[in-house]
Amino acid sequence: MSLTDWVLILFIAALLAFAIYDQFIIPRRNGPVLLATPLLRRSRADGAVFVGLVAILIYQNINNHGQLITTWLLCALALTGLYLFWVRVPKVIFKSGGLFYAGAWIAYSRIKAINLSEDGVLVIQLEQRRLLIRVRNIDDLEDIYKIIVSVQ
Repeated sequence: MSLTDWVLILFIAALLAFAIYDQFIIPRRNGPVLLATPLLRRSRADGAVFVGLVAILIYQNINNHGQLITTWLLCALALTGLYLFWVRVPKVIFKSGGLFYAGAWIAYSRIKAINLSEDGVLVIQLEQRRLLIRVRNIDDLEDIYKIIVSVQ
Protein backbone atom coordinates (compact mmCIF):
# COMPACT_ATOMS: atom_id res chain seq x y z
CA MET A 1 0.00 0.00 0.00
CA SER A 2 1.23 3.44 -0.88
CA LEU A 3 1.35 6.57 1.24
CA THR A 4 -1.79 7.79 -0.55
CA ASP A 5 -3.69 4.73 0.64
CA TRP A 6 -2.58 5.31 4.23
CA VAL A 7 -3.67 8.96 4.04
CA LEU A 8 -7.07 7.88 2.64
CA ILE A 9 -7.43 5.36 5.48
CA LEU A 10 -6.60 8.11 7.97
CA PHE A 11 -9.23 10.48 6.51
CA ILE A 12 -11.88 7.74 6.36
CA ALA A 13 -11.14 6.78 9.98
CA ALA A 14 -11.34 10.41 11.10
CA LEU A 15 -14.68 10.97 9.34
CA LEU A 16 -16.11 7.72 10.70
CA ALA A 17 -14.90 8.59 14.20
CA PHE A 18 -16.67 11.95 13.98
CA ALA A 19 -19.86 10.29 12.69
CA ILE A 20 -19.84 7.74 15.53
CA TYR A 21 -19.10 10.45 18.10
CA ASP A 22 -21.89 12.66 16.77
CA GLN A 23 -24.48 9.90 16.44
CA PHE A 24 -23.82 7.64 19.43
CA ILE A 25 -21.50 9.20 22.01
CA ILE A 26 -22.81 12.77 22.35
CA PRO A 27 -26.35 11.71 23.39
CA ARG A 28 -24.85 9.62 26.21
CA ARG A 29 -22.48 12.27 27.61
CA ASN A 30 -23.28 14.68 30.48
CA GLY A 31 -26.60 13.20 31.56
CA PRO A 32 -29.93 12.43 29.91
CA VAL A 33 -31.16 14.27 26.84
CA LEU A 34 -33.84 16.83 27.66
CA LEU A 35 -34.40 17.93 24.07
CA ALA A 36 -32.78 17.11 20.73
CA THR A 37 -33.79 19.59 18.04
CA PRO A 38 -32.93 19.10 14.36
CA LEU A 39 -31.28 22.06 12.68
CA LEU A 40 -31.31 23.39 9.16
CA ARG A 41 -28.41 22.25 7.03
CA ARG A 42 -25.92 24.93 6.13
CA SER A 43 -25.04 24.46 2.50
CA ARG A 44 -24.99 21.27 0.54
CA ALA A 45 -22.71 22.90 -2.02
CA ASP A 46 -19.63 22.18 0.12
CA GLY A 47 -20.57 18.52 0.30
CA ALA A 48 -21.26 18.39 -3.42
CA VAL A 49 -17.83 19.87 -4.15
CA PHE A 50 -16.14 17.36 -1.84
CA VAL A 51 -17.95 14.34 -3.27
CA GLY A 52 -17.46 15.67 -6.82
CA LEU A 53 -13.72 16.01 -6.31
CA VAL A 54 -13.52 12.50 -4.88
CA ALA A 55 -15.53 11.24 -7.90
CA ILE A 56 -12.99 12.91 -10.21
CA LEU A 57 -10.19 11.15 -8.30
CA ILE A 58 -12.01 7.82 -8.66
CA TYR A 59 -12.38 8.39 -12.42
CA GLN A 60 -8.71 9.35 -12.74
CA ASN A 61 -7.60 6.29 -10.78
CA ILE A 62 -9.70 3.95 -12.93
CA ASN A 63 -8.67 5.68 -16.15
CA ASN A 64 -4.95 5.50 -15.28
CA HIS A 65 -5.26 1.86 -14.15
CA GLY A 66 -4.39 2.72 -10.56
CA GLN A 67 -4.38 0.30 -7.69
CA LEU A 68 -7.70 -1.34 -6.90
CA ILE A 69 -7.33 -0.69 -3.16
CA THR A 70 -7.03 3.05 -3.87
CA THR A 71 -10.25 2.97 -5.89
CA TRP A 72 -12.08 1.21 -3.06
CA LEU A 73 -10.71 3.63 -0.48
CA LEU A 74 -11.80 6.59 -2.59
CA CYS A 75 -15.28 5.04 -2.90
CA ALA A 76 -15.41 4.60 0.88
CA LEU A 77 -14.38 8.24 1.32
CA ALA A 78 -17.11 9.36 -1.10
CA LEU A 79 -19.75 7.28 0.76
CA THR A 80 -18.60 8.69 4.10
CA GLY A 81 -18.88 12.18 2.65
CA LEU A 82 -22.37 11.45 1.35
CA TYR A 83 -23.42 10.31 4.80
CA LEU A 84 -21.95 13.31 6.60
CA PHE A 85 -23.22 15.93 4.16
CA TRP A 86 -26.62 14.57 3.09
CA VAL A 87 -27.87 11.78 5.38
CA ARG A 88 -26.80 12.96 8.84
CA VAL A 89 -29.13 15.50 10.42
CA PRO A 90 -27.40 18.24 12.41
CA LYS A 91 -28.97 18.83 15.80
CA VAL A 92 -28.61 20.72 19.03
CA ILE A 93 -28.90 18.55 22.15
CA PHE A 94 -30.02 20.10 25.43
CA LYS A 95 -28.99 18.49 28.71
CA SER A 96 -29.50 19.55 32.32
CA GLY A 97 -26.08 21.21 32.60
CA GLY A 98 -25.65 22.62 29.10
CA LEU A 99 -26.02 21.88 25.42
CA PHE A 100 -24.15 20.23 22.58
CA TYR A 101 -23.92 22.32 19.44
CA ALA A 102 -21.71 21.31 16.50
CA GLY A 103 -20.12 18.60 18.62
CA ALA A 104 -19.01 20.99 21.37
CA TRP A 105 -20.26 21.10 24.97
CA ILE A 106 -21.49 24.52 26.11
CA ALA A 107 -22.39 24.89 29.78
CA TYR A 108 -25.38 27.10 30.55
CA SER A 109 -23.15 29.21 32.80
CA ARG A 110 -21.22 30.38 29.71
CA ILE A 111 -24.36 31.86 28.11
CA LYS A 112 -24.45 35.64 28.53
CA ALA A 113 -27.54 36.50 26.47
CA ILE A 114 -30.17 34.83 24.29
CA ASN A 115 -31.98 36.63 21.50
CA LEU A 116 -34.37 35.64 18.75
CA SER A 117 -33.98 37.28 15.36
CA GLU A 118 -36.88 38.21 13.12
CA ASP A 119 -36.24 35.30 10.76
CA GLY A 120 -36.40 32.70 13.56
CA VAL A 121 -32.70 32.28 14.31
CA LEU A 122 -31.86 31.77 17.97
CA VAL A 123 -28.75 33.79 18.83
CA ILE A 124 -26.88 32.62 21.93
CA GLN A 125 -24.15 35.00 23.06
CA LEU A 126 -21.21 33.35 24.83
CA GLU A 127 -18.16 35.04 26.34
CA GLN A 128 -16.37 35.60 23.05
CA ARG A 129 -18.59 34.26 20.27
CA ARG A 130 -22.17 33.97 19.11
CA LEU A 131 -24.01 30.78 18.24
CA LEU A 132 -26.58 31.07 15.47
CA ILE A 133 -29.04 28.22 15.88
CA ARG A 134 -31.33 27.76 12.89
CA VAL A 135 -33.98 25.19 13.81
CA ARG A 136 -35.76 23.18 11.16
CA ASN A 137 -39.19 23.57 12.76
CA ILE A 138 -40.00 27.04 14.12
CA ASP A 139 -42.20 25.48 16.84
CA ASP A 140 -39.06 23.96 18.40
CA LEU A 141 -38.04 27.43 19.57
CA GLU A 142 -40.78 27.32 22.21
CA ASP A 143 -39.50 23.96 23.46
CA ILE A 144 -35.96 25.36 23.60
CA TYR A 145 -37.22 28.35 25.58
CA LYS A 146 -38.99 26.06 28.08
CA ILE A 147 -35.87 23.94 28.56
CA ILE A 148 -33.57 26.93 29.09
CA VAL A 149 -35.98 28.58 31.53
CA SER A 150 -36.47 25.35 33.49
CA VAL A 151 -32.73 24.73 33.97
CA GLN A 152 -31.83 28.33 34.89
